[in-house]
Amino acid sequence: MNIGEAAHASGITAKMIRHYESIQLIKPSARSDAGYRTYNENDLHTLRFIKRARKLGFALDQIRDLLSLWNDAHRASADVKAIALAHVEDLNKRVAELTEMRDTLQHLAQTCNGDARADCPILQGLAQADGEESSGCCSH
Repeated sequence: MNIGEAAHASGITAKMIRHYESIQLIKPSARSDAGYRTYNENDLHTLRFIKRARKLGFALDQIRDLLSLWNDAHRASADVKAIALAHVEDLNKRVAELTEMRDTLQHLAQTCNGDARADCPILQGLAQADGEESSGCCSH
């Protein structure tokens, strides 16, 4: 199948397929006599693997490692598990950071009167350095 058909079948855009090939995440595609990229079922399986890994938030380098392990019949599942658990740890840190951001913004929004006055705790909070207490002043 051509790149458009592979894109449709895998759910990855043709542009991203070319990108993955250019960064050597996937092997160079076979070419037709006319020079067009061609893909087979194994290529589609690999593209779907990448799509699922991206959807789970793995970085390209992690996906490269996972693909290498996936293609190694003698791999140790412990190696795969270590990558997955490291990613879970990273996700937990990101969740904590996002929760902190949400809570801070929610607090700032709750302290804002939202009226016509210039006094704005949201802008004051954004103007502060981390850990700095509010000066009660809205100008800079």
